[in-house]
Amino acid sequence: MTDYQKPPKSLLRKVGKAIADFDMIREGDRILLGVSGGKDSLSLLQILCHLKSYAPVRFDLGVITVDPQIEGFDPAPLKAYYEGLGVPWHYAEQPIMEEARENMDGNSFCAYCARMKRGIMYTTGRREGYNVLALAQHLDDLAESLLMSMFHEGQLRTMKAHYLNDAGDIRIIRPLVYCRETQTGAFAVETGLPIIPDSCPACFTAPTQRAYMKQLLAREERQNRHLFANMLHAMKPLMDETPP
Repeated sequence: MTDYQKPPKSLLRKVGKAIADFDMIREGDRILLGVSGGKDSLSLLQILCHLKSYAPVRFDLGVITVDPQIEGFDPAPLKAYYEGLGVPWHYAEQPIMEEARENMDGNSFCAYCARMKRGIMYTTGRREGYNVLALAQHLDDLAESLLMSMFHEGQLRTMKAHYLNDAGDIRIIRPLVYCRETQTGAFAVETGLPIIPDSCPACFTAPTQRAYMKQLLAREERQNRHLFANMLHAMKPLMDETPP
């Protein structure tokens, strides 16, 4: 494991606490990290590289990038970056947007794309012997998901910090659940991480429910600096589905 950027203590503390609180990383785990090329997944890659070198728990780390073959999105430069880090990498291509036009039924493109990518990552993980899939959603993502669920589905629900997939063979972890988007963004910019512009260009073609929730939370936070701490406290029981 070479040439990674040491993350700031503020990020490491929050990731370390999340990993401990939800028992995310266990001795001998083989972790496959989904990397889109955005600031969050690239920041998590650096954090896990650091933890692999210094954490008392031994684990293996590999990465996967799924190219949905959307015009303007080129994750190919990440291949050389992974090799520089000395991290095993897997690369999959699938025309997800083209397939979505034919197969989507009352769903958003973003939700369809996420589901298809997840399936590809599960398949790769099984084939390559990984038992854990790491994803890079952060506290802002969880807060937005909670509001979307409440407003549009009438349910109290958000993303889980650690859970078992339906097949029961892969654990999914989100080590950034205590971290703010501003933290991953600042780290990525300050260290010059090779961010792929518009890592999902289709998501920027029209306003989305998530974008609206992001704006709503930003307005509220200007009036209440404890907003996200309070939301984390409220969401924590919803986040916990830690497998035995």
